[in-house]
Amino acid sequence: MKLASVVYRDAARVGVISGETAILLPKEFRDLLLIIEGGIEALAEIKQLVGRKEAERIPLADLSLLAPIRRFRRDILCTGWNYLDHFNEGKEKRANQEIKELPKAPTFFTKGPDTVIGPRDPIAFDPRISTKWDYEAELAVVIGKAGRSIPQREASAHIFGYCLANDVSQRDLQRRHGGQWLKGKSIDGTMPIGPYLVTPDEVDLETVRLQCLLNGEVRQDALISQMAFSVENLIAEVSFGMTLRPGDVLLTGTPSGVGFARTPPISLAEGDEVIVRATGLGELRNRLKRVDLFGDSDVSLE
Repeated sequence: MKLASVVYRDAARVGVISGETAILLPKEFRDLLLIIEGGIEALAEIKQLVGRKEAERIPLADLSLLAPIRRFRRDILCTGWNYLDHFNEGKEKRANQEIKELPKAPTFFTKGPDTVIGPRDPIAFDPRISTKWDYEAELAVVIGKAGRSIPQREASAHIFGYCLANDVSQRDLQRRHGGQWLKGKSIDGTMPIGPYLVTPDEVDLETVRLQCLLNGEVRQDALISQMAFSVENLIAEVSFGMTLRPGDVLLTGTPSGVGFARTPPISLAEGDEVIVRATGLGELRNRLKRVDLFGDSDVSLE
């Protein structure tokens, strides 16, 4: 099942995607988080509802897509260096850091929830905040069942679904704050997610190809199966001693081809269009738009 958060007649609704049509759920299903919390029972009810003759069927072209999840209990959970090629392409750029070999356990960090935007929304851009904006195509996992210290063999039972994310990053801010990634990953209005939340029964991760295009040119292209740590491994590691909750979002890392590691390096600019797409998961299509992120700050980046 493909679920989407949409705007229809100025109201936020949830729809089940069928081809180029969205079958709108009754208004009491006001957002996807309620469905995720409802688990198997909620999905079973939805299947009955969409089969009714009176269900509202609206062309996708007549709807605006929102981020699938718009309410968060915690920061977005993220994974770094989960594709070997991406780890290796950045080695020279990390010459003054201690990390020389791929870690034996996943590298985790978080992003603030205010980064999240919809699959067609403009990406906020302000060159006064950073001069090194970068794209990162990623598979995102949405947790559907709470758990702590989840074994790998049980991890799949805790997955509600998958979507796409573009982990837009500010590379100079990453370096500025001691090499940790929170600040350079948490600028408001910079991370598209979506376009749909796809349940695991519709996705064979072994065959999913993930791509990122910048102004029509393919910049990243990899199979999800190339990840150093599988989705099940990531869930086991991130839940080790830490409770995951329904609706938590976990980004799984980006493949090689990012802008900062190219020769010469490439940075995003106002007006650039970035597309993130993957087999069976749809696509994100976003342009960078100049907005005031700097405000009245007295922080000097010099």
